[in-house]
Amino acid sequence: MYSRDTDSHKSNSFASLRTFRSLKSRNYRLFFTGQGISLIGTWMQSIALNWLLFRLTGSPFMLGISTFAGQIPVFLLAPVSGVIGDRFNRRKILLAVQCASMVQASVLAVITLTGIVQPWHLIFLTFLLGVINAFELPIRQALVFDLLDDKEDLPNAIALNSSLFNGSRLIGPAVAGAIVAMAGEGICFLINAVSYIASISAFVLMKIKVSERIKTGRRVFADMKEGFRYAAESTPVKELLILIALISFFALTFPVLLPVFASQVLHGDSHMFGFLVSSAGAGAFIATLYLASRNSIKGLGRIVNIALYTLSCGFIVFSFSTIPYLSMAALFFVGFTSIVIIASCNTILQTVVDESKRGRVMSLYVMAFTGTAPAGGLIVGSVSEIAGAPLTVGICGVCCFMISMLFSFMLPRVMKSAHPLLTDIIPPTGTDCSGITGLAD
Repeated sequence: MYSRDTDSHKSNSFASLRTFRSLKSRNYRLFFTGQGISLIGTWMQSIALNWLLFRLTGSPFMLGISTFAGQIPVFLLAPVSGVIGDRFNRRKILLAVQCASMVQASVLAVITLTGIVQPWHLIFLTFLLGVINAFELPIRQALVFDLLDDKEDLPNAIALNSSLFNGSRLIGPAVAGAIVAMAGEGICFLINAVSYIASISAFVLMKIKVSERIKTGRRVFADMKEGFRYAAESTPVKELLILIALISFFALTFPVLLPVFASQVLHGDSHMFGFLVSSAGAGAFIATLYLASRNSIKGLGRIVNIALYTLSCGFIVFSFSTIPYLSMAALFFVGFTSIVIIASCNTILQTVVDESKRGRVMSLYVMAFTGTAPAGGLIVGSVSEIAGAPLTVGICGVCCFMISMLFSFMLPRVMKSAHPLLTDIIPPTGTDCSGITGLAD
């Protein structure tokens, strides 16, 4: 009896260590800590800005405009960012980007606290942050590989990255909702500005052995063209990027309408808005811990397929719900499944991509993940003005179901093409390659 309990305790301890194994790398620990603090402030700013814009205008369409303004620069500039990330020192680029983000948050705090803020100020500053993010997001994704002492920890590091983003989404919106109700939106913007000190300090303290960048002698456009061609000719890369783009367009724009659901459907205030966002964040955070605890990429294809169908059901339930707890439960499943889909696709992409093209492929990933949302946010905001927010979200749920059926058809071909690439990177389980072909199990 004692031996069984001891074995169970050891098993749980090993599982816990496995979940956080990437943190043994010093550079990644610094990154994880700095980003963890900064992202809480980022989510606080996002929630406060959307609530302030809706309070000033009362228009779901303006929320769609804001989403478009913040994300269209990512779509347009991410390919350039990918080339820059493959040519120059990624750590130094991200350090400069974090400083620029701090300045943007500071300006937002000043104009809000002084009472001179206008809707066009918010749209312009959101656009400016989008330009900054266009250079930050792809390079940050590519930098993770450089931060790890053991490159086999990459899938775990990607999952922990997602846990940072979604753990902060669990904390930030709830805190923002309370602060907005008590002290106003400007304090949230100020807290975000201060939070960048943590991420800036982390990048300063990092000691990364910079790999020699290949000097191609070509212009930026030629390198961009090579990245597009590489993605188009690689079946797993191409079709996973298509899946991410579709999910981003139809499923990841729902936060645009959450202020409408909080105030008009559920008859709440900023607290309710924060709870809705945090519910999705809680589901996403649990999903990242689940993904981080996995030993290998075996079965990811099947998991993505199941998550797609569950995501569509979550949207449909949320669209019909007028009960706060049911709405929060539906958003929990939306958050869980959406991060399983996105993080799993990210893991597979980073596993099969050539190192020399990592920055450019991750720029395409960011374009698909973040860059297609502007059009989605604009359309969602426009349709909701005519049809109402609940019906708009219900339509998105039906579209997600159709995407699920499409991916079910694509999955065998994607994983068959990915197999020879994966065998060169991921060590087989046991004495065969079952852990690799099991992607689609």
